Amino acid sequence: MSGIKLSFCIPTYNRAPFLENALSYFETRYRFDFPYEIVISDNASADNTAEVVEAFRARGLPIRYYRRSSNGGSLANSASAFHHALGTYALSHADDDTLVPEGIVEAVRFLDANPDVVACHAPWTLYNEVAGKDVSQFYSVDANRKFERGSFAEVFQFMYERHIFPEIGIYRASVLKSAWVPREFCFWAFSYLAHFLEEGAVAFLKRPFYRSVTVSKVAARQQAGNDQVMTDWDKYRGGLEYFLYLGLKRGRIPDTREARADYEQKCRAFTLNRMAVAVRFWAARKDYIKAYELYTRMAIGGLGEHPEVAKLRQTLPLMAGIQTLAWHAASPAGIKRLMLSGVADRAALEEMLRQLGLPGEIEVVEEPSVHSPEDAESTAVFVPNASSYDRFVSLGYKPNLIFTDRDLVGNVVI
Repeated sequence: MSGIKLSFCIPTYNRAPFLENALSYFETRYRFDFPYEIVISDNASADNTAEVVEAFRARGLPIRYYRRSSNGGSLANSASAFHHALGTYALSHADDDTLVPEGIVEAVRFLDANPDVVACHAPWTLYNEVAGKDVSQFYSVDANRKFERGSFAEVFQFMYERHIFPEIGIYRASVLKSAWVPREFCFWAFSYLAHFLEEGAVAFLKRPFYRSVTVSKVAARQQAGNDQVMTDWDKYRGGLEYFLYLGLKRGRIPDTREARADYEQKCRAFTLNRMAVAVRFWAARKDYIKAYELYTRMAIGGLGEHPEVAKLRQTLPLMAGIQTLAWHAASPAGIKRLMLSGVADRAALEEMLRQLGLPGEIEVVEEPSVHSPEDAESTAVFVPNASSYDRFVSLGYKPNLIFTDRDLVGNVVI
């Protein structure tokens, strides 16, 4: 036995400044009452990651560093860190996040007191590192909950009712080899939880022990987790179905038509709720075309009035229409200008078009007093009133580059 209680496993790739910041917390802020190690797996970084690690190791941090010979992808790099861990327990730690040390200590004590528990999950906070404060928490648990080995039905209902994503956990290292396997179509957190539940009891603690940094003091960066929220709803459903399948095969979930229909409906509802969050994220990125696509799926599933999207209902058709115009004007080769004819506030519309994707090299112009055939060849036209369409065709503008309100907004139905 190594004597190490907990392995903090940090996969990294070309993010030396973020890794340096994460390790500085271990050096200056974290205090643990048990032996621990930091296992870093480097996915063949081309920056100064190795030098950063060596500097902290020279100052006494208990780091073990492994460098892969080539970039094998994030999942393989995470597995590399886990497989090299020597602790009784292991925690996956992103190189740009931070911890709640008091929560870590509490979780380790819980695991020590419950040797049958193989995976200990907890909510995590969204953390503004610049302001130094937690801004929100991803799901909540009223009190520590322990589920016995094989209790698939109970765990599924718990996750469904509280909309829980078991992404953050401290695992008993002895079960990782059988649970931590590649999953492409089924969201890994639900899939892995199913395997943990085959091996032993699992727990969900009330107190967070992990902080997901939303605003970093190092530099702005796109979070992979946010991207998943915006695109991976079908993988979430796949993960739930994978979880249910293992429960059914182990005889822990009833294999009846009624039970299958009930679980099918719950998986659908869970997925639609994730789509609602994705709609909000896409709208925040000003991609209203994608937001509307997802809205249609939510509406047909009965959640068109979901609180996450209700506030978008009034503006979504207009914004999707303006973005569609920007897309149509930017797509054809050789277009140099977009003419706005009959628009009361051209400057305001141009500003929105720019925000929604119209490239700077396409000039936005008013209708000229004299129309030239040369300009018509490289101009897209927007006219609010469809009655003006024939006039612009007669002036030499291309019929499929003259857009009206009906072309852009007529099919965006709320």
